[in-house]
Amino acid sequence: MTAKISYADVEVGTELPAQSFPVTRATLVQYAGASGDFNPIHWNEKFATGVGLPDVIAHGMFTMAEAIRVVTDWAGDPAAVVEYGVRFTKPVIVPNDDKGALIEVSAKVAALLDDNRVRVDLIAMSAGQKVLGMSRAVVRLA
Repeated sequence: MTAKISYADVEVGTELPAQSFPVTRATLVQYAGASGDFNPIHWNEKFATGVGLPDVIAHGMFTMAEAIRVVTDWAGDPAAVVEYGVRFTKPVIVPNDDKGALIEVSAKVAALLDDNRVRVDLIAMSAGQKVLGMSRAVVRLA
């Protein structure tokens, strides 16, 4: 399967549709079960604060996975992403309330590459803080 977006239809500066992803404590427990990462900083407030964190935090890989959804939804095919990398800059803090946290992701085409590929730069924010740095994906388009 190939991406549904055509290389000819994008240019540097093309903005991808921004998305927001809610995160609750229940979300983190579900992710822990799926990933096998049961580190108590992701579900136990007493433990998290005991090791110096402000509260329970989302898994870094969960945050990374939610962010790339902006790119895969835009491309129309997850397999179109041929490279993806981030730096974790701040944790997503998930309070124990009815709202939890929100990961807000925006992205734009930053470079046109060879072989119908583009580099997409992403910005992921939570509670007004940038949670991923150097977040970039290379996507092969149709």
